[in-house]
Amino acid sequence: MFKEKTSVLDEEKLKRTVSRIAHEIVERNSDLNSLVLVGVLRRGVTFARMLKEQILSFEGVDIATGELDITLYRDDLTEIDVDPQVKKKDIGVNVAAKNVVICDDVIFTGRTARAAMEAVLSFGRPSTIQLAVVVDRGHRELPIKPDYVGKNIPTSLSEIVSVRFRQYDGEDRVVILEEI
Repeated sequence: MFKEKTSVLDEEKLKRTVSRIAHEIVERNSDLNSLVLVGVLRRGVTFARMLKEQILSFEGVDIATGELDITLYRDDLTEIDVDPQVKKKDIGVNVAAKNVVICDDVIFTGRTARAAMEAVLSFGRPSTIQLAVVVDRGHRELPIKPDYVGKNIPTSLSEIVSVRFRQYDGEDRVVILEEI
């Protein structure tokens, strides 16, 4: 059981964070027509859609956006389930020769990001793969560093960082949870 320890980003700060990351992505990727945002199911998809809306609002370009189920690419697959259920097999967007930005809510050990990169590569060979996260909480087990970070939050291993989005959680904010 977990309880909220502290609120890190309220709704307004989260919106500003997403807007800043969207601007950083545009600055780094001058050809927006070759840009693809791919959200890791579930909350990464919401984050990717938020970035897409921001870029559309200030650049007028509708960025291609896909959804990525990394279930079959996880390195702990046998520990999770003997018969894992893949929710979505097609990401819905062409990644070949594109600049792909993988979007996720939190980066922790780096294993999800590694699985996401492997999954993207199974759909084609992009020009580049970049990584955007709302929160980097540290404790990496793999040498993976996100290109775009909303907020660095040093945490203990016993804490959980929860990025909450209205469609799943009824609110938009980021909190740290602790075990009770």
